[in-house]
Amino acid sequence: MPGLLRGVARTAVIAGTATAVSNRVPRRQANRWATQDQQAYESQQYQSQSYDAPAPADDMDAKLAQLRELGELKSQGVLSEAEFAAQKQRILGT
Repeated sequence: MPGLLRGVARTAVIAGTATAVSNRVPRRQANRWATQDQQAYESQQYQSQSYDAPAPADDMDAKLAQLRELGELKSQGVLSEAEFAAQKQRILGT
């Protein structure tokens, strides 16, 4: 009987170890994939932010050009001070 119990105990230990190892492998893979996905997401967010940055400069150049044109119209007497101020506020969005 002691030999039978020893064999059953050994089988139980081996089975328990195999179960623990087999559960650990998918968990490690899932963690690795999650880390890779997070890094890819952060990289994508960084790239999208860097591509969005130049747009305000173009927008500001357009606003400055419009303001120069308004200034010229005002200096020529085409626009009054009130009209100039109203258009300036409209362009600057204030």
